[in-house]
Amino acid sequence: MKKDNEKGDESMASNYIRFDWAMKRLLRNKANFAVLEGFLTTLLNEKIVIQKLLESESNQEDEFDKYNRVDMLAENSKGELILIEVQNNNEYAYFQRMLFGTSKLVTEYINRGEGYDKVRKIYSINIVYFSLGSGKDTVYHGKTEFRGIHQNDVLELTPFQRQTFKVDAVSQLYPEYYILKVNDFNQVAKSPLEEWICYLNTGDIPESATAPGLEEARERLKLDKMTKTELEAYYRHLDNIVILRDNIFTERAEGRAEGRVEGRAEGLEEGLAKGREEEKKEMARNMKSLNIPLDTISQITGLEIEKIRDLKI
Repeated sequence: MKKDNEKGDESMASNYIRFDWAMKRLLRNKANFAVLEGFLTTLLNEKIVIQKLLESESNQEDEFDKYNRVDMLAENSKGELILIEVQNNNEYAYFQRMLFGTSKLVTEYINRGEGYDKVRKIYSINIVYFSLGSGKDTVYHGKTEFRGIHQNDVLELTPFQRQTFKVDAVSQLYPEYYILKVNDFNQVAKSPLEEWICYLNTGDIPESATAPGLEEARERLKLDKMTKTELEAYYRHLDNIVILRDNIFTERAEGRAEGRVEGRAEGLEEGLAKGREEEKKEMARNMKSLNIPLDTISQITGLEIEKIRDLKI
């Protein structure tokens, strides 16, 4: 279903607003909760009702994070926490970041002195627009279970624990993770979840789509409902995503090429190291040209802030 796009196609108009922009600007309105509820109901395969939105770990406002990622933290009618995050560009330690995000929520949303039985259930839902890990599927689900080393049996709850915690399995007490690798979806949607992934991938909602929440998205996430000022900001957001993605891809390619050339002349190891260093510097130059804060550039490239400050654009 996905077409091969030319460079810059992300900034071309489609019928509906991208999900990450909608999360940042529209879906935080209680009147639009039905869109999120439909998405979560489809993904988690149970009826989800959002009670309220809470303060989340990020929603960063520097120039890099404003268009690279966005997150939202919701509480459902059962008191469970649902963290939804959209990541536009590659982050090699993203698996660890998912762990950090849920761990932070576990400690933030329990009052000092409360018993461990008050730990909240957390769902971490990650919509990624880059190749995360190595796998053939587009949707992955991770949960915690304890399996016997000798008998290979799964450790179960006692009847008292099931009655007290109102769950059937130990895994239901722990954070659960969902990863949607939406860029890898390139087929006709045959299920409600695939209809949602199709929208997340292309920004369009087929007329035949019937998944929960998509009807509401058709009504509330149309581009033609945005003001001129909102449209201009939205298209700048899309352009920034394209610029950053192209910069990263270009500098990686140039760094590898220079590393190979230097490697032949002065030794492979030295050449590759120099190529990586030049790749980082060139990436830093491009980020400086986008007015991304120096500390953010330093975190991404590993270069010292003083070296970044001395780089000429």
